[in-house]
Amino acid sequence: MQDFLASELKKLYVPSKTSHKGQNGKLLLIGGSELFHSASLWALKVASRIVDMVFYSSIPQNNEIVLKAKNEFRDGIVVPRGKIADYIEEADCVLIGPGLPRKEGQEAGDDDTKELTEKLIKKYQDKKWVIDGGSLQTINPSFMPKNSIITPHQGEFRKLFGLEPTEKNISSMAKKYNIVILVKGLTDIICSKNKCVGVTGGNAGMTKGGTGDVLAGLVAALYCKNDAFLAACAGSYINKKAGESLFKKVGYFFNASDLADEIPQVMKKLVD
Repeated sequence: MQDFLASELKKLYVPSKTSHKGQNGKLLLIGGSELFHSASLWALKVASRIVDMVFYSSIPQNNEIVLKAKNEFRDGIVVPRGKIADYIEEADCVLIGPGLPRKEGQEAGDDDTKELTEKLIKKYQDKKWVIDGGSLQTINPSFMPKNSIITPHQGEFRKLFGLEPTEKNISSMAKKYNIVILVKGLTDIICSKNKCVGVTGGNAGMTKGGTGDVLAGLVAALYCKNDAFLAACAGSYINKKAGESLFKKVGYFFNASDLADEIPQVMKKLVD
């Protein structure tokens, strides 16, 4: 397996100086629940700094939090769950799952994650999808649309496919379903139907809750204007480099919000 090369980052889409609002990516983020309210907010925080517009759809409590935080979310719209379909068509990419509950974490006011995920994906097969969190833990693999990106940690990969997360197995599942798989670990393994690369780096500070949600938001934002494999590889690489940058400043003592804040600074150095 080859390592992902930093030079590949130069292939990432960069907004034109003459571009207009909306031309540099529109992302729909569907996530959050009574129990896991912060996960979707971390994904939102990083994505809103990369694309022009984020449509954010969560439970009413989370929608209210975001409405109060408009100073960080200027170019976005809070979408009630009942209005999701109106915005899927407009979005370049849909991220579903951060903070959506598994059955054992379900509260009375939450949607059924499996039903919501599979219903939307079945209806909008041709959209760019990034599947993470609760959606990834409840979906049947047969529903994963072609060219979607999934972002499991090693345990989620085992549960989803019934296989160990080896390079061979990850590659095999990527080929079988024609998707891009980003398996998170000490070395992230990213496979498409054609190739696999590894991304090393990061540190133990990145084991904290929420860092995976930051990664999902970053990958989805990049997928809006880039192909799936490049978006997944670049997201993994940038995320780990942001963790390394934070380690130089504060050691292991940072959290997911710090990581989301660090990513734009690291991206400027790597992508410009």
